[in-house]
Amino acid sequence: MVVGVVIGEFAPGVQDALNSSKLHDVSLPIVIGLIIMMWPPLTKIQYESLPTLFSTSRLWKHLGISIVLNWIVGPLVMLSLAWATLPDLPGYRTGVILVGIARCIAMVVIWIDLARGHNEYGTILIVVNAFMQIVLFSPYSVLLINIIGGQKQAELRVSYSNVAISVLIYLGIPLIAGLATRFFVVVAFGKTFLNRRFLPLFGHLSLIGLLYTIIILFAYQGHKIIHNLGPVFRIFVPQILYFLIMWLGVFAAINYLSRRERPSEEGPRAYGYEMAVVQAFTAASNNFELAIAVAIAVYGVDSEQALAASIGPLTEVPVLLGLSWLALYLRNNLRWARREVLSVTKVDSDH
Repeated sequence: MVVGVVIGEFAPGVQDALNSSKLHDVSLPIVIGLIIMMWPPLTKIQYESLPTLFSTSRLWKHLGISIVLNWIVGPLVMLSLAWATLPDLPGYRTGVILVGIARCIAMVVIWIDLARGHNEYGTILIVVNAFMQIVLFSPYSVLLINIIGGQKQAELRVSYSNVAISVLIYLGIPLIAGLATRFFVVVAFGKTFLNRRFLPLFGHLSLIGLLYTIIILFAYQGHKIIHNLGPVFRIFVPQILYFLIMWLGVFAAINYLSRRERPSEEGPRAYGYEMAVVQAFTAASNNFELAIAVAIAVYGVDSEQALAASIGPLTEVPVLLGLSWLALYLRNNLRWARREVLSVTKVDSDH
């Protein structure tokens, strides 16, 4: 982020260079970074096991909780905070609302892993959110910005078609690429090769894509961030409040359910520390990459909306990193169910 801001401030020609090639009004270098970043996590998902997984009541419980948190509670909390803290800055407020609609599907893998959450359940919730985002992001943006937000000015309203095309590009392409890559490697080389050799190496591409994308995004906005510090610091407020409210609320709720849950002879408990981590980070995280791409495609790279969306990683990364440490602390200092949730699938012998 720092490198990107420095480049954007002291290399004034960087925006023109990045804008030399575009896809749907978004710089091609950003498109490439977004796709590369989301491709490996969407390749790791065991699509072939999904029909079996959806037959367990435990999974449906957590899917129901996750859907309510991500597609009802989360967007409305961000909408409320945006209006409460940015009533006089409609452009920046719109960018913050876009961030609230974009549910996290990539970065949350890192937070769950750092906090020692349940990776398998996490990936399932991520793929469900990816499919739901393709369907719901466009109507939600129109509902929360144009209708509930009451935006009358044409330059502040979102276009359903523009948003839908952006979502299909930045979510549809990596999702199809991940699905195709997984099945190609399994058919060509076998599942043992996929798990032991391909995925460990291919997974590094996601981190490279993330770092590259952050540098490019902040190079785009570096000059504007430096020269608009007042609005930037005001944008921090709703976003930081959102992360804290969602994460602490969900983590506390799952801890409460864990302590209230009675032991069952039918299988492992449905709640526990690992699932508290999964639900809390899935609910609190946002797909800032998608929000930025949509803001740029709809409003332009120099818009207030794009700047507000770009502040997302500037606040999300340090806050959720701190919450990862807090989760590890609370794992040993809160009372949890004795038995954690076990794997939702039988672990392959080649793991």
